[in-house]
Amino acid sequence: MNNIEIIDRLTSINVWTSGTRRAPHKPLLLLLVLARCSRGEPREISYREVDQKLGALLREFGPPSRSYHPEYPFWRLQNDGIWLVRDAGNLALRAGHSDARKSELLRTNVKGGMTPEIYDALRNDHKLLVDVAQAILDAHFPATLHDDILSAVGLDLERSTSSRAKRDPAFREKVLRAYERRCAICGFDLRLGAVDVALEAAHIMWHEAGGPDVECNGLALCTMHHKLLDRGVFTVSVERHLLVSQDVSGSQVQLEQLLRFHAKPIRDPQSRDFMPSPKYLAWHGNQVFRKPARDS
Repeated sequence: MNNIEIIDRLTSINVWTSGTRRAPHKPLLLLLVLARCSRGEPREISYREVDQKLGALLREFGPPSRSYHPEYPFWRLQNDGIWLVRDAGNLALRAGHSDARKSELLRTNVKGGMTPEIYDALRNDHKLLVDVAQAILDAHFPATLHDDILSAVGLDLERSTSSRAKRDPAFREKVLRAYERRCAICGFDLRLGAVDVALEAAHIMWHEAGGPDVECNGLALCTMHHKLLDRGVFTVSVERHLLVSQDVSGSQVQLEQLLRFHAKPIRDPQSRDFMPSPKYLAWHGNQVFRKPARDS
C-alpha cells in the first residue's frame, strides 16, 4: 500500500450520518492514534484507554449529547479495513447487532489498533502522518478548532495546507460586505490602511458539515467571536439573539464582556436577502452549542 492509498483509506472512512447530525467519533479516534504513533507508542491501544480519552474528546468536540459512545468507532473501524481488534471473534455481541457490547469491551479490556502495514508506514514517514492528520482535520472540523484538537490529543506537527477542502474564495468578501465590514456581535471594524484586520467570515453551519458558502450561512465576526462561535460558547437563536452557554465561566471582566451581548439581537446584515437562515442557525444550536443557554 503506497502513501496515496493510505491517505485515501484513512480519509474515506465510513462516518455515520443522520441528516446533518455530526458524528466525529472515528476522526477523533484516528487523531488520538496518530498522536500515539508520532510518539512511538505501541500500535494497539486498550479499550479502557479509548473509553476514557475518546469519551473526553467527544464531550469537548462532539455535538452535545446525553450519552457518548467511544465503543462505536473502536469496533466499527474494522469495517473500514484499517483497524483490527484482538480476538474480536471471541467477544459477545449486542443483541441484534454486529457490535461488541461495551460491557464486554471493558470487562476484557480488549486492545485494538490500525493494521500493522498502515501503522508502520505512518511511524516511519512523518510527512505522511502530517498529511493524514491535516486531511482528517480539514474534512471534519473548522480551522478554528484544529489547534485545540491537536493539543487535546497530544499531536504536535507542522501542518500542510495542501488537502484543505475547496471553498468559494469570494465567501469572505461577500459576508464582510453584507455586514458592512463590522463584527455582527461587537461591531469590531479595525483596519490597517484599507485592509480589514482580525475580521473573518464565519460559517454558521460548518463547511465541513456541508454548510454552503452563501451569505445566509455566514456571519462577519471578529477573530475572538468566530472562535467562540465554533467552540459552542454561544449560539444565535432563530430569532437572531445571541445565547451564551451555562457552561461558560471566567474572570469577571472577561465574562461580563461576553454576557453583555447575551439575549440581545445580533447586528443585521444590510439586506434581508443576507439574513442568517433559520435552518443553519438551528443546526449550530443543536450540533455545536453547549446547551443549555443561560437565563435571559
